[in-house]
Amino acid sequence: MALGIAALFRLASAGFVLAREGAFSLVDIEDVPPPARLGVRIGRLMERRSAAVADRGERITAALNKLGPSYVKLGQFMATRPDFVGEDVADALGRLRDEIEPFGEEAARVVIERNLGKPVDVIFPQFSPPIAAASIAQVHKAEIVEADGTTRAVAVKVLRPGVRSRFRRDLETFYAGARLVDRIDPAMQRLKPIAVVDTLARSVSMEMDLRLEAAALSEMAERTQGDPGFRVPTIDWARTARDVLTLEWIDGVKLSDPAGIAAAGHDLKAVARRLMQAFLRHAMRDGFFHADMHQGNLFVDAAGDVVAVDFGIMGRLGRAERRFLAEILYGFIRRDYLRIAEVHMEAGYVPARHAPEDFAQALRAIGEPIHGQPASDISMANLLTLLFEVTELFDMQTRPELLMLQKTMVVVEGVARSLDPEFDMWEASEPVVREWIERNLGPVGKLEEAATGLGEIGHAVTRLPVMLQHGARIAQQLSDATRDGLTLSPETVEAIGRAEGRGNRWLTIGVWLAVILLAWNAFT
Repeated sequence: MALGIAALFRLASAGFVLAREGAFSLVDIEDVPPPARLGVRIGRLMERRSAAVADRGERITAALNKLGPSYVKLGQFMATRPDFVGEDVADALGRLRDEIEPFGEEAARVVIERNLGKPVDVIFPQFSPPIAAASIAQVHKAEIVEADGTTRAVAVKVLRPGVRSRFRRDLETFYAGARLVDRIDPAMQRLKPIAVVDTLARSVSMEMDLRLEAAALSEMAERTQGDPGFRVPTIDWARTARDVLTLEWIDGVKLSDPAGIAAAGHDLKAVARRLMQAFLRHAMRDGFFHADMHQGNLFVDAAGDVVAVDFGIMGRLGRAERRFLAEILYGFIRRDYLRIAEVHMEAGYVPARHAPEDFAQALRAIGEPIHGQPASDISMANLLTLLFEVTELFDMQTRPELLMLQKTMVVVEGVARSLDPEFDMWEASEPVVREWIERNLGPVGKLEEAATGLGEIGHAVTRLPVMLQHGARIAQQLSDATRDGLTLSPETVEAIGRAEGRGNRWLTIGVWLAVILLAWNAFT
């Protein structure tokens, strides 16, 4: 109980900081459930006067930075959940970047020496002060000496000291807030606020072990080997540990600097196209994508390849989700709204009690306005956003993996348009979508699907003797138990009586069926 009170007190303190920085002015009072409206109004009264003229993104950034690294990470995560916080707040949070004060070179040296077991000067003859700092870690530029005596530049990512214990404490506060939301507005249960915090906890726990980030980077390197126009840094595993990650240093131009990219001799339109196709290829072909592809994490190297860094947040899609995405995009291209509705039904995302034709009508309201417009004016990311808004009317349960995909697509599309204002999303995406459709839903894909099904049948057949033995053993045990006649325990009789008394027909049938089977076993 004391722990709950402490968490609620911290939640109230966080609410005060948010109120002072004007964060509550971002909330539309009409979207707030009646029990919480008074709290929002009180929060607005606490707002600093200077906050009233600040930019929305600056307000939310200031508030979360004051609250600390855990809240910055929460804000970034909630930017992927416009269904939960609303589009305006999600857009503001989407501009939130990990720009935290560094924790200093000496503290970083202590972490490195503790993790790698040697003095920093022995491991890295050259080691710079921090060049970038975020909520979880900071980055240094260093040099290593190769076996042949040559030197090589590397990036060294070092975990922020004390961040694990701080996050564990703040996590209790987040859970308290989620439970409060659940109680205040039962309608929010559809959005699973506690499950949202569960997902955040898993994501950040993985980010706090830099070996797992290295593993994600390694997996991405394997999957994208040979992909045109995209690559990732190589890992120095010998100088990587739980709190230290050492990578190839990337000499390139950040995608936040279009003028610098053009000055380096690269075609901005080609880079934008390359970026979008790489992202869709990762999401649809591999089901494994970089979920934090903002401009600060993307470079163009001398060869013109897009290079992604910072693999702390990754997204995964199963085969069903990938098929869902491909068929939806293809359906909107072909204006086949009934097929899009059927895909939702087949995936189990929309309950079968809704008529596909009604759902198709709602989808038509999204799709038709985009036809006839210039392709460069059509946003696939906005299309998916509208799609998720419509599915709410049809009781579609929250799918965090699809929301992460949608929000990442918003970011990638924004980066592409910053490089090429006339960027044609559909023209860039069509080859990747068509290739996936032909490969997976065409004859080859059907054959592979059939082969997978046969493999599963074969696996079940190999287990059949074990299952039969298990069944025979259960039958023998039941026979032994009923050899002297079937006796119902008082608890069983009472359970039958309770079931009948409540009129619980199915429970009654289940209990009596068990009794009949036991009786049959006893007398055969």
